[in-house]
Amino acid sequence: MKKIDTYKIVLMLGVATLLTSCLAVKDFKQPIVKEASKEVFRLENDAMHKTDSISMASVSWKEMFTDRYLQEYIARGLANNFDLQIAIKQMNSAESYMKQGKAGYYPTFSVGGSLTNTVVSKNSRFGGLSSDRSIQTYELAGNLAWEADIWGKIRSSKKASYASFLKSSAAQQAVRSELVSRIVKNYYQLLALDAQLKITNKTISVRKKGVETIKALMDAGQVTQVAVDQNIAQYNNAEALKVDLETAIFKLENGLSILLAENPQKFKRGNLNQQVIDTELQIGIPALLLSNRPDVKAAQYSLMETFELKNVAKTNLYPALTLTASGGFQSLEVDNWLNANSIFANVIGGLTQPIFNQRKLKTQVEVAKNQEEQALLNYRQTLLVAGSEVSNALFSYQAETTKFQFRNKEAEALRNAETNSEELLKNGYANYLDLLTARQSALSAKLNLVNSKLQQLLTVVDLYKSLGGGWQ
Repeated sequence: MKKIDTYKIVLMLGVATLLTSCLAVKDFKQPIVKEASKEVFRLENDAMHKTDSISMASVSWKEMFTDRYLQEYIARGLANNFDLQIAIKQMNSAESYMKQGKAGYYPTFSVGGSLTNTVVSKNSRFGGLSSDRSIQTYELAGNLAWEADIWGKIRSSKKASYASFLKSSAAQQAVRSELVSRIVKNYYQLLALDAQLKITNKTISVRKKGVETIKALMDAGQVTQVAVDQNIAQYNNAEALKVDLETAIFKLENGLSILLAENPQKFKRGNLNQQVIDTELQIGIPALLLSNRPDVKAAQYSLMETFELKNVAKTNLYPALTLTASGGFQSLEVDNWLNANSIFANVIGGLTQPIFNQRKLKTQVEVAKNQEEQALLNYRQTLLVAGSEVSNALFSYQAETTKFQFRNKEAEALRNAETNSEELLKNGYANYLDLLTARQSALSAKLNLVNSKLQQLLTVVDLYKSLGGGWQ
């Protein structure tokens, strides 16, 4: 009989192994969508920015941004930023679930001991046979349970947990990329404000002397008190602008402190004119967005996860083959508890087919399919947004580069106009209104030139981030 039972168990396991080769689930395949084509970039100047197998996103931030102060702040931010630390903890949790998924093929085993005291009714079948109606049972046993992965349920669960881990890892990369981008932008904005503050301080010095000059001209009878008042007003306007710039610098430094997870402080920094990005602006082929851009990867892994969870939901509709076993020591007397004659063992193999379950299993399949379709739509939308951001960043960079040339010529022309107006006023060939207008225009042009240089740098940062750079 024991041999026959053993053969039955082996036969059931053999059948389970055979059925495993005929899985009810399918393998995930990367969907081909139109949003991954070259057209998603909308390149206005293909000759200048041809798609290539190399993308600037593959360049490390250390090579992309060479300012030594900026590199130090990025490193400190990546080490301390709270949002990044939270993302890392979430990734660690997903890794734990992934390890749990890998252990799905193993059986469960538990050990327990129990003492059972049963009082038999005197009027029951066995109650009248003995005067002692109290029965104690002592048991120390181990229980083992194992489910055969006939339809690929455990395998799909394992893949789903792995996809979830990859998704959380990509989310962590997205936080890194966003953090690097925000630190760089904050730093460049500080440099621009420094440059504008330097221009303003120089303007204040010049206008202070201009007030003295215009007063001398009034004493000589060449201008009126109105001219003096206008010059004093311009001087005070520059002083007010200085206060605004210093306030903006103070707030930006506090903002950078938050990004670095440090107390508010003053930061050392370089010069705006020293910021040169030598990396060639290559966007790469559209498919590189899948391997470089973290949010696209996260959407892809989310689609993979929902696909595998749909497989799991489907397998719940099919029979489940389980094997349970228990064994240990059982005795009515404590003295004979751990005795060879007290050893017992049970082995049970079962095949369970769900039939009526209040439609719960069918609902789970339908919900899983809908979630997969939602994940696919989200994936396609993420690709569309990514292509749009790359296109916008490229166009903005070209526009800012062209605009900077015009701003430079504008500033040079207005500097000359200001100088000539001062000379003409001193020699009586111009009025003070011409000088005031020239001064205000020259100051605005200088500040705009700095802002144009800043925008040019920021568009490069946007392009670098939109292509998926910054997390390497």
